[in-house]
Amino acid sequence: MPSPSVEIIQLLSVFNVALTAPTFGKAVVLIYGAILAPSARTVSAALSVLGLDGVKTFVNYHRVLNRDRWSPWVVSRLLLALLIEVFVGEGGRVVLVVDETLERRQGRRIRYKGRFYDAVRSTVQKVATSWGIRWCCIALLVEVPWSARRWALPFMVVPVLSPKVSAKLGKRHRTSVAWAMYLVDKIRRWQPGRAMVLVGDGAYASVALTQRCQRLKRPVQLVWRLRLDAVLHDAPAPHPPASAVVSPRKARGNPAWRSA
Repeated sequence: MPSPSVEIIQLLSVFNVALTAPTFGKAVVLIYGAILAPSARTVSAALSVLGLDGVKTFVNYHRVLNRDRWSPWVVSRLLLALLIEVFVGEGGRVVLVVDETLERRQGRRIRYKGRFYDAVRSTVQKVATSWGIRWCCIALLVEVPWSARRWALPFMVVPVLSPKVSAKLGKRHRTSVAWAMYLVDKIRRWQPGRAMVLVGDGAYASVALTQRCQRLKRPVQLVWRLRLDAVLHDAPAPHPPASAVVSPRKARGNPAWRSA
């Protein structure tokens, strides 16, 4: 089995505080195998390219994400800090992108699956739905030297359950907007001193999310498409009572008005 390079070990060692020692050892093997895998980056392909396809404990590598002990929140926080240090730099503005994606899955043992709107298979004439897991993803928008276009590097992903699945699992139901509010609060606590911008599509053009970003200790700027019925002016002032309104004809007969 080829051993990982020193640079990869040093980079991955940043995340060892979020995983137990056995989990970290298996995660390093899977990541190194995914880098070397020539085809599909699956667990089996990662083990095969490292010469571990015949190991008796191969099933343990399949359980790293769903059964082993590790903290996804700590991993996301460390990954965001690392990406900001490498691509944004000191004092730079953090630009975040929030969006949803549907992972089509139909397995019986997948608890989080539901039936959601499928934007890829839908057309103007027909609305299509598919079974799967809907993920709310937040990525960091950065400039890379090898591309003229900006790259969105995801660092935090949460499943958005349907109301039926949430009730079935006994979990609190959160919409995609509610999850975005929750994640923005976390990111602001992780990076309290950074200027931050959140970009999304029309699905996140919500008054609740806008107010949440404005009420933070350091507000987050929002960029997204407005609704067609958006109101951009202040509410009109209340009308005076009918008794206070004086018609011009009555005002001319008033001596006080004549003297003025």
